[in-house]
Amino acid sequence: MNQPQQLIAGANAPLPTDNISVRILSQNAIDCAAYRLTTDGKVRGDGDMIFYGQKRSDDGNVSFRGHDSDGFFDINLPAQPANIDKIALAFSSEQTLAQVGDVDIQVLQGSQVLMTCQLSSTGRNEKAIILAECYRRQGSWKFRFIAQGFNGGLKPLSEHFGVEIADDAPATQNQAQPINTQKAGNTSQASTPPPIPATPSINLSKITLTKNQSSINLKKRDDFGKISVNLDWNQRSDGNKATPKKGLLGDLFKQHQSSGIDLDVGAMIHLKNGEKTLIQALGNRFGSLQSAPYVCLRADDRTGQVSGGEWLDINGKQWSQIEEVFIFAFIYEGAPNWEKTDGVVTIHVPDQSPIETRLTEGAGNLPMCAIARLVNQQGSINVERINQYFKGHQEMDKAFNWGFSWKRGRK
Repeated sequence: MNQPQQLIAGANAPLPTDNISVRILSQNAIDCAAYRLTTDGKVRGDGDMIFYGQKRSDDGNVSFRGHDSDGFFDINLPAQPANIDKIALAFSSEQTLAQVGDVDIQVLQGSQVLMTCQLSSTGRNEKAIILAECYRRQGSWKFRFIAQGFNGGLKPLSEHFGVEIADDAPATQNQAQPINTQKAGNTSQASTPPPIPATPSINLSKITLTKNQSSINLKKRDDFGKISVNLDWNQRSDGNKATPKKGLLGDLFKQHQSSGIDLDVGAMIHLKNGEKTLIQALGNRFGSLQSAPYVCLRADDRTGQVSGGEWLDINGKQWSQIEEVFIFAFIYEGAPNWEKTDGVVTIHVPDQSPIETRLTEGAGNLPMCAIARLVNQQGSINVERINQYFKGHQEMDKAFNWGFSWKRGRK
């Protein structure tokens, strides 16, 4: 196998006319974004911005998957619209690049690493970086490593590319109301609008639940839509965060593909009629979205190798039938070290800012984490961060008085 080509800042190389992936590895969490641009250097509309709150372009030909320290942009080059001249790749952070640490980029065709770039953090005080771009040249696609710093965070960066950014506004009947939990410079999930909307449509906010700000209330609705809970984590076989080094990017990719830490997400559900139900992969208790308990676990990743983690869905149309959804996770395979998993749970509610909490505080010998409760409070959803760690299911059940009878299970 050919060695990947190493690019320095300003250098370019040809790309295959095929599906490619651009992998971005960092030592700390960053918010990555891609912008599809016309010849004037601007997006056509908000559907051309791809980021953690809107993980696909409006036509699905650019998408994001993975983790905030190990993410992939999947790009279908042949399917890009004719008026898209380039695809810019960037990231922003609440920290300076010097604090984030070196950032590494891989360009892949399938599992083959075609080229690598390393962004050195030494002496860099910017909080936003335009990393690279895929661009058309004489009917073909090329890749350029840019490494250009940008003053400010995601908001000025996105506005530079023509994305319409909504000003912060007071929460309405159907909006989340965080208590000092917004992270400046981050973005919320937004529906795909028509091209070049007349009014700003993307709101740069994310809600992070912490020890000090541990809950948020989502106002009552007749229909909350499909609520999705994502558990994502660092799946490397050694459980360590990405610490890329020059010349080792190919090895890092192989390591990512190997079997590593396997986390499982589950839930205990209390319905208004008094029924209590358990949802988890162990025992094939996957639940149901259309009938009680109105909570369903998507197909379990039993290998620990699938980017994007695991998902649990809640039927928000039936929220009136639900008293509480208690979300937990446990380390099914791998050393029980939550800090090394770099785990994060994100709750996606339609038309709300994503709500996240990180699972990095647990003791090394406690594989079970009680994450959060979604409680029905007279029709509203009260999301409460828990982040407490236990030896197993039975100990967690006892601490929160659920009353299940537990026995050892297997997938």
